[in-house]
Order: sequence, then C-alpha cells, then structure tokens
Amino acid sequence: MEFQLKFKVNENLYLKDPENSEIGKAIVKNAIELIYETGFENFTFKKLAQKINSTEATVYRYFSSKHKLLTYILNWYWSYLELISKFRLLEIKDPKEKIDKLLNIITHQDHPNTMIEDYDLVKLHTIVIAESSKAYLVKEVDEINKEMVFSPLKSLCAFFGEVISEAKPDFPYPRSFASTLLETAHDQHFFSEHLPKLTDNHTPKKDHKNFVLDYLRFITTNLLK
Repeated sequence: MEFQLKFKVNENLYLKDPENSEIGKAIVKNAIELIYETGFENFTFKKLAQKINSTEATVYRYFSSKHKLLTYILNWYWSYLELISKFRLLEIKDPKEKIDKLLNIITHQDHPNTMIEDYDLVKLHTIVIAESSKAYLVKEVDEINKEMVFSPLKSLCAFFGEVISEAKPDFPYPRSFASTLLETAHDQHFFSEHLPKLTDNHTPKKDHKNFVLDYLRFITTNLLK
C-alpha cells in the first residue's frame, strides 16, 4: 500500500528542496535504494547520478554532501516515526500498553504500509539500523547540531519520554531511557544479524525483530515497575 505523506525537513540539509521537483524526489528515492544496496561508505554522488541517469552536478544542486543527504533521509524517517507513533497511541488509554505499542513500532513490527512517497520503508528501516549513528557520531556534531538538523530525533525521544513519564511519573530519566530504547533497538538488531555472539538471540531462524522486541519488553517491564 502506498500513500502520500509530507514532512518539512530542515532547510539547512539541502540547497534546493527535493520535494519540489521530480528529479529531487528521484534523488532521495534512489539514494535510499543505493545506500541500502551498497552501504553508506560505498555510496557516492557519482553512483547516484548514474542510477537516475543524470549528472553529479545535478545531485550537488540539491545536496552539498552525502552526509547531509543521509541526515535528510533520517530526518524524514524520524518525523514519520513520531507521526505514526502518535497516531497508533490515540485509542490506547493504558500507559503500559502505549509503551508496548511504541516498542512494536521502533522494532518495525507495526507498520501497515511498505511504501510512502515512493520510499521503501523496509529498506529505510534497514538503513536506520545500520547507518543512523553516522549522522551524529562525527567530530563536527556540535556545529551540525547548531543548525537544529537533529530536531526530529529529539522530538521523537521527547514524545517517547512523555509516554514513559505517564507510565511511571517518578522515573527520573524518561528522555535518556527513550533514546536508549531507540538506539538499543537498532544496535541489537544489527548485532543479532551480523555479530550474533554479542546478543542472546536463540530464536528459531534468528528472528531478529522478535528477539529485539522481547529484549526491549524485558527491560521496560523490569525498569518501569
């Protein structure tokens, strides 16, 4: 199923808004495809230009670096995740049930659509697991942060923190735990798939998603008693 969803992504991440043209949308869509196929380290604007039958100069008219393009993609994903989380929690009254729903969402168990705006959410989620930390684990993070390009991630963790505080009002670290859950969901999935001896995944056929979900449930259940 595919439907249209628009987010306002921080303008510091692009030189020309890719949402305003077909070539711009093609750049983002095919960047997701290429990063998924090759990994961020092997991804180049030259390869992207070849994939969209255009030139590197065209790509550079939209994005000044591949780091900003990756961060643009991640910003879109964080915004999507917050929107879908708020929507899924609307009809849930029990705070503990809300947390469980959030855990299902961040482990990609509760995504009814596979395509949004031509973006493949399965591939995008794989990129988030493998590449998201590369957006902020860089030497220039403090300077980059001044441009507020991490606002969607902060907003997402703030929302998760509010749900945690609702479930346990006296819990002193709601935002820290929210960001920990988010990063743990990514790290443990990556480790389970590629470095399994760093995990305790003993599920049949190495079911990474369910292993991570069970692990996060165990943590939250015991910490938020």
